[in-house]
Amino acid sequence: MGADTAVAPPQKSAGSDPGKARAPGRARRSRDDRKAAWLFLAPALIGFALFYAYPTLRGIYYSFTDYNLLTDPVFTGADNYHQLIGDEQFFNALKVTGYYVVLNIGSQTVLGLLLATLMHRLTRSVALRAILLVPWLVPNVTVGLLWMWMLDANLGFVNHILDALGLGTTGFFTSPTWAMPTVAVVNTWAYTGYTALLLYAGMLQIPHHLYESASLDGAGEWRMFTKITLPLLRPVLALVLVVSLIGSFQIFDTIAVTTKGGPISSTRVIYFYIYEQAFTNFHMGYASAVAVVLAVILGVLTAVQMRLLRASRSDLA
Repeated sequence: MGADTAVAPPQKSAGSDPGKARAPGRARRSRDDRKAAWLFLAPALIGFALFYAYPTLRGIYYSFTDYNLLTDPVFTGADNYHQLIGDEQFFNALKVTGYYVVLNIGSQTVLGLLLATLMHRLTRSVALRAILLVPWLVPNVTVGLLWMWMLDANLGFVNHILDALGLGTTGFFTSPTWAMPTVAVVNTWAYTGYTALLLYAGMLQIPHHLYESASLDGAGEWRMFTKITLPLLRPVLALVLVVSLIGSFQIFDTIAVTTKGGPISSTRVIYFYIYEQAFTNFHMGYASAVAVVLAVILGVLTAVQMRLLRASRSDLA
């Protein structure tokens, strides 16, 4: 064979490319994976549709009707929303709820941060974490009844102790001044442990070497908390504040058990007001309109809170 003779490269057969040969199999497996994913998601999607999406749409429809649970709903347009604008009790319920939200979120966040920091910097005991979670596991009705008996002006041992100390007795749940702060204290006791554990979990994600470096530079605990812990905890803190905000606006069980909206409407929060309109006054359409407005308010407050706290960004590199 001569030196200038060209040698033709071997020709590939149609079925010789292993990538192409596997392509149909990969596509088939991908389709099977999607089917399996939808199969596993189906129970959750069905539950969401039945217990969240459908009731929400139904409630929005009822908000445009005159409905008393006993007769068929009659479409009335935006009459319920026009009535709501001039309803002083609705705005009073919003004001009372706002007062409770400030008390509850403020106390829960401060105490939760304190407990989480103590656990993170001093001890990581599993037993302590379990103890903190116990109040959160107790049903809200039980918590309300327990504290109502403990704070009773005549039989409660708290007032017996105050009286023995010469401080007199106080009707914690019967005083217009003390009723709402007392409800806030009760729910702070019930939920602070859960809040602390969420914050503690966020603190565990902060690299320990940052604290070591700061300590070597002479930084104290307070400086490390303000310069390291709080900035790096921002996404988790935003989540906790949003969850606390929504939960605080939904306060109902403790009010229903202890004060029933009294005295003189000092604890008639928005959820209890909706309940009264729907199941006491049988104004289901109007109650639905109040609930829709509450959902919009919560959506706006949540969006503002997430934006101000920059919840989607972290200072961790």
